[in-house]
Amino acid sequence: MPELPIEFFAEDVEFEVKNEQRVKEWLFEIIENYSFELESLNYIFCSDEYLHQMNVEYLDHDTLTDVITFDNSDVEGVIEGDVFISIDRIVDNAASFHISPEEELHRVMAHGLLHLLGFEDKGEENQIIMRSKEDACLQLRRL
Repeated sequence: MPELPIEFFAEDVEFEVKNEQRVKEWLFEIIENYSFELESLNYIFCSDEYLHQMNVEYLDHDTLTDVITFDNSDVEGVIEGDVFISIDRIVDNAASFHISPEEELHRVMAHGLLHLLGFEDKGEENQIIMRSKEDACLQLRRL
């Protein structure tokens, strides 16, 4: 498989994605399943503090969150975006849900990508659809 334009960065935390190439291939498969083209996709892993500051500054939300997605694409059907994920939230939420941090990380990575694919999670109906789409994405993993 050619080099995929999917990158992983750690902003103010020590973090590396396990099975990096397979995770990239999994994310690319999700994109292909929705018939989108991939221009570039960046995942930036950070702390609660870092993501909270972004939430306040860019979205005017004074709350903790696990993920913020920025769609940088000018063209419909093309993925070009940045997904910021709080590793602190991943660890805490995984413990609350009694799942592994890696499982929670993959769900949140899929969630951010689904936003770039046009799915919303505002309102109960959209949240149900989003959870179903996340589950479908997780089923595609071969990690």
